[in-house]
Amino acid sequence: MPLEKHSSCKVNLLLNILGKRPDGFHELETVLHPVGLHDLLTFERRGTRIHVACNDPLLPTGPKNLVFAAADRFLKTAGIREGVRIHLEKRIPISAGLGGGSGNAAATLVALNELFDYPLGGDVLLKLAASLGSDVPFFLQSHPALATGRGEIITPLDFFPALSGAWLLLVHPGFGISTSWAYEQLARHPEALHGKPGRAQCLISLLRTAGLAAAGREFYNSLQAPALRKYPLLELFQIFFRENGAEAALMSGSGSSTFALAGSLSSAENLLEKFKARFGGHFWTATVRMG
Repeated sequence: MPLEKHSSCKVNLLLNILGKRPDGFHELETVLHPVGLHDLLTFERRGTRIHVACNDPLLPTGPKNLVFAAADRFLKTAGIREGVRIHLEKRIPISAGLGGGSGNAAATLVALNELFDYPLGGDVLLKLAASLGSDVPFFLQSHPALATGRGEIITPLDFFPALSGAWLLLVHPGFGISTSWAYEQLARHPEALHGKPGRAQCLISLLRTAGLAAAGREFYNSLQAPALRKYPLLELFQIFFRENGAEAALMSGSGSSTFALAGSLSSAENLLEKFKARFGGHFWTATVRMG
């Protein structure tokens, strides 16, 4: 029987870059929150090779695909010579700063461990996840989290009282932003490359003890500096959201998705209708309950 898994995404409520590390990665602190939008993956033991198929023709299905890479590392680590067939139904935009690919990779590790009767322990899965990408370990659990190091050190957190009842409005502009490009451009923005440590703990404290408006003022993303300069449309989205009642607006991850937070479903729906009236209805959008 094929095994099905849903693969979720995330937004960064804060992404604070602290500088470049000797290993070439960037030291950071980020507050990640899961988002209830999902891709669908189907897994089946078959043959002797890894075969990945996807409904989106723009996504590679070979070794450059994170699902393929996750399956390859899992099978090699577990010493399994059997093959798998994986079908990925993409519903989350690609190169959107939402971690869709990272979530796919984490779901693949979890699914294959189940499919092959749990040959690997949790610690091994975590190491495999970290080797695949900085966001992948986050998706091995389902809570908000503080991520540090290059993003692979995950501290799960309780859901935040400030977000209870809040709704997320997501907009993808129809183009992606390369994560590697965004980090490379930080050299031109020293204030974003060398952020002040402690912003994550400050935001977490506000999300626990203050209201959404007060916490929302502390949302921050270092990678906005290069992204908004090259793509001013994203800044126009944020300005529009704030001027029309959003409690917070920010770009997620390396972009290009922009999100806004509203205090209720009706507020989120009203904000979306205003957005469509101003910018048109051709953008990918979604509204999702946060807490």
